Amino acid sequence: MSNNNWYSAESWYAPLQPERTEAEVKPQKRGAKRPRLSSRWRIGIGAALVVGLIVLSSLVFSQPEPVMTDGLIGDEMPEDWHDYFDSFYTNVEGLPEESRIERAASVPDFELEFSEAGGKVLSLQELYEKCAKYTVSIMGYKTGEDGYFWGTGVILSENGLIVTNSHIISDCDTATVVLHDDREFEAKLVGFDSISDVAVLKIEAKGLPAAEFGDSAGLMVGDRVAAIGNPLGEEFRMTLTDGIVSAIERGIDYNGHSMSLIQTNTALNEGNSGGALFNMYGQVIGITNMKMMSTYSSIEGIGFAIPSATVKNVVASLIEHGEVRGRPSLGLTVGPIMEQASEHYDIPGGLYVTAVSEGSDAEAKGVLAGDIILTLNGEEVHSTDDILSVKNELEVGDSMHFSIWREGEVYEVDIVLVDTNDIY
Repeated sequence: MSNNNWYSAESWYAPLQPERTEAEVKPQKRGAKRPRLSSRWRIGIGAALVVGLIVLSSLVFSQPEPVMTDGLIGDEMPEDWHDYFDSFYTNVEGLPEESRIERAASVPDFELEFSEAGGKVLSLQELYEKCAKYTVSIMGYKTGEDGYFWGTGVILSENGLIVTNSHIISDCDTATVVLHDDREFEAKLVGFDSISDVAVLKIEAKGLPAAEFGDSAGLMVGDRVAAIGNPLGEEFRMTLTDGIVSAIERGIDYNGHSMSLIQTNTALNEGNSGGALFNMYGQVIGITNMKMMSTYSSIEGIGFAIPSATVKNVVASLIEHGEVRGRPSLGLTVGPIMEQASEHYDIPGGLYVTAVSEGSDAEAKGVLAGDIILTLNGEEVHSTDDILSVKNELEVGDSMHFSIWREGEVYEVDIVLVDTNDIY
């Protein structure tokens, strides 16, 4: 599913986008997939980079506010509403990400278990002392390119299983893991899933301090949380930041896929990807992976983490199969129709279909890009969450009933959920 360009998703790993006339606010993956300079160069120009970042930030955040016309971004709207939405929704289905890192020859038996929340609430100092040792640095290398790509990971088991974000090692050929005590290990790939943005690595080590995980299902808005990660590179390894849970089950779209994430105001920056979001008992309740960014104005305190409940299920499948199997998908990429656009073009509100996946039941049933979804199982839909909340309770082979509007006509269709691996 896709967002509009107010908050469309863009990975830190993506190349710079061409200049746009509309304002862009984007949840960005928090890796650092820009090749890092070798150590001899980093030492020489570290200060210059910091100054450059400050100057760049001042330039980005000093851009004028976008012109608003009839409540919409931009000065003019295309005559054809299809043209408007096709340009407004720029992020449709992306190509699946892959990693070429060598697969682990054997994977130890492991099941991620949740610990009961309770006991002593930790101070930030106590939390850092307890949990920093669970945090690792991850460097991904691509053959033929200088430098490396930078991110964070969390130790799952004492015998070397590590969870991180898939986007950190996407398109990489090798990876190195650096422990909190500066020991380095070559990493092998256990499993990789770009849709959930979760990957599991394996290093040949014993006796590692394994993180304790808590169940994200028990989170409430306002709960205090803290993150430990490696923002902006080696110079800021093992950085602690804190905040609260700002929202739960926040639907965020990235690269044509929807994620249900924890929203937090905890400071997250490039390089925090793959690190832990802790509750105040020192339990991992999320894996940080993105935050909101804008090319026109400053946005602070809107970051996201993959819930531990999601991580637990994905990790189990990655360890068993090397991929996630049985995940249901509609094969539709959609985005909400704003009230202003609905009134301007005299079209119904609902969800605009930006893409239909080849091989999906939606394609077989005749759903087309440009259709407008009015209802799901008889209930009106206005956001991607309206579909996600239903779909996430179903399994492959189940169906969902839609009312769809096309050029003034309404038709009904039952769409059968298929395995995501069959269409992406």
